[in-house]
Amino acid sequence: MSFRSAAMIVNTKSRHGQDFFDRACARFHGQEMAVDAHAVEQPDELEATLAKALAKSPELVILGGGDGTISGLVDKLVGAGVTLGVLPLGTANSFARSLGIPLDVDGAVDTILHGRPKRIDLGMINDDYYASTAAIGLSPQIAQTVPHNAKRWFGRMGYLSWAAIQFLKFKPFTVIVGEGPNAQRLRAVEVRISNGPFHGGTELVDEADVSSGEIVVQVVKGHVKSRLVRNWAASVLRLEARKEDVESFRGQSLRVATEPPLPISIDGEVLAKTPVTAKVAPAVIEVMVPGGSST
Repeated sequence: MSFRSAAMIVNTKSRHGQDFFDRACARFHGQEMAVDAHAVEQPDELEATLAKALAKSPELVILGGGDGTISGLVDKLVGAGVTLGVLPLGTANSFARSLGIPLDVDGAVDTILHGRPKRIDLGMINDDYYASTAAIGLSPQIAQTVPHNAKRWFGRMGYLSWAAIQFLKFKPFTVIVGEGPNAQRLRAVEVRISNGPFHGGTELVDEADVSSGEIVVQVVKGHVKSRLVRNWAASVLRLEARKEDVESFRGQSLRVATEPPLPISIDGEVLAKTPVTAKVAPAVIEVMVPGGSST
């Protein structure tokens, strides 16, 4: 599919951001598609930059950054009549992984130039759209405390080292999924509210899909936090044991509460607190994915 005009907004504060921006600009140079390119060094300027770019009515909007960048800006694309292109520049890149988008700059640009548009769902926490996964438990605890530049300086290993430190302080909790007499109460070590299968760059929620028309709430059950380690390890190794400690709920709208109330990380950024309503917005956005024909 060919586009005549595009806007590219890249969070150069993200890991490899400036390098990817320069390489993407070089790849787009000479194409028939005009690209209005913006390298944004301050993340708090991303939203205003996107708004200015959208005012010029591009057909395609290319967002470069990690899952938090994509999730934070995707609200502005809903109903804007544009197609999304993704340059995955983060540590986990769960959204890109769920869509099968290559994680290298050349592969991602090839997808934008030669792929196909696909309509996908977005998740919602209350009225906030998000791209991939919201989480309750250890993930928001890490997100709230991790040094600002840890992922940029040390990459995935630095992030995992900080996660290990936070794990020592972590405690299981009670989650309530649903409302009224049918509500389910479970002792939990993690809750994943997923629009796609990947969380933290690992395929954890097999039943979640970006075009299923449903949101999935997956509870990792347990009274001891070692259950979380076991589940993550089994998931990384793709063992059947990864399914033993989880219980999943799915639907278009699910109420999620916890005892005690806990923060929720949404694609890596702590933006909400329980209780919340988790919803799906079916087929609400179009994004370029690998392949040669439209769906």
